[in-house]
Amino acid sequence: MTVAVFFGCAFIAFGPAFALFIFTIARDPLRVIILIAGAFFWLLSLLLSSLVWFIAVKASNADDAKLQKGLLVFGVVFSVLIQEVFRFTYYRLLRKATEGLVAISDEETAPISVQQMAYVAGLGFGIMSGAFSMINILSDSLGPALMTLAMTLLHTFWGVVFFEGCEKSRWWVIVVVVCLHLLVSSLSLLNPLYEGSLPPVYVVTAAMAVWAFFSSGGSLNNLSQLCTRKRTEAASS
Repeated sequence: MTVAVFFGCAFIAFGPAFALFIFTIARDPLRVIILIAGAFFWLLSLLLSSLVWFIAVKASNADDAKLQKGLLVFGVVFSVLIQEVFRFTYYRLLRKATEGLVAISDEETAPISVQQMAYVAGLGFGIMSGAFSMINILSDSLGPALMTLAMTLLHTFWGVVFFEGCEKSRWWVIVVVVCLHLLVSSLSLLNPLYEGSLPPVYVVTAAMAVWAFFSSGGSLNNLSQLCTRKRTEAASS
């Protein structure tokens, strides 16, 4: 039963991300590079956060329960801010390297756009974040799997919206992304009370999905055309 729960939770947590990788990234070497680099930048943010956390714990009184709780809150806030700083750094790096990325891309395909880079980089952040949050607790319960799924998707959506805010100098967008990241991470402090943390997290996830869709150039007309094409294909078959 434990093995079944393990694989079931693993598929819930990483199934959508794996599907996105297979169908939208795996066939394009350039996108794979951007994804891996995005995951590496998230790892760098984790390394720095862990270093600061280690120093803070060693410098504090480990027997003080209130201090431990305060350190936990500090760790969450600091980790979120560091992740967003590294997201911005990665955006700047990609923008600097745009000409080089276009040069090594397939000449038969259109150059990779900022929206595509944002999506791939965000998915890289999300996959690595999910891997570290779930690696030791996949057999625990459904709650952690659902939370990991939400965080993986949120990092993807945040990446799209964040890059769009940077590209158009809409700094309020970046502030909103950071605040929502802080909100979701703070809600995770309620765990294992997933009844209290999961509903608002998935509300944020749904809202960010809509925002990311429109930020990447989507429109209601696109959805209408897609539905019409599917109905036509179904009728013809």
